[in-house]
Amino acid sequence: MHIKPLLPAFASAVLVSTLLSGCSPTYNWRDYTSSEGAYRIMFPSKPSTHTRSVDLGGIRVDMTMTAAEVEGTTFAVGTALAPDPALAQATLPAMRQALLRNIGVTGAAAEAASEAAAPDAAKLDVDATGKGNGGPVRLVGRFAAKGARVYQVIVVGKPGAMPPEHTEQFLTSFAPQ
Repeated sequence: MHIKPLLPAFASAVLVSTLLSGCSPTYNWRDYTSSEGAYRIMFPSKPSTHTRSVDLGGIRVDMTMTAAEVEGTTFAVGTALAPDPALAQATLPAMRQALLRNIGVTGAAAEAASEAAAPDAAKLDVDATGKGNGGPVRLVGRFAAKGARVYQVIVVGKPGAMPPEHTEQFLTSFAPQ
């Protein structure tokens, strides 16, 4: 039986396999097209989708959230259909305020974050730091309406762990269709 010559070949195969598995990129960008929300975006890893009923400033809608997480940072797109375009536009400040409340940013701090980030009412932005999961958390997001559809495109994570280039790539890749 010739086992000795097979051992070095087997050991080499295991070493190559181990090295290749260690080379997988942390950010594995992929083009994603939503069937229910009519948008395209680049996600940094494979996203998952959930739908639930939410209140957006007094309007009850089903919101579909598609999200992916990389190294503790969440990249997400939420979309919902309002009863009409005027109501869709009116929900944007409520969406932004709800997310700010989720990270403990309220009152004057929430107003300052909102005003500094988004002077244009047609599209609202936010960049705020609050608390979540026992520590500081940063929320960077954009809120927009197209027709009766509303969108929230957000990146949430530890302030020092959100590479600006990945945050910007995600936010700027968003395109409603």
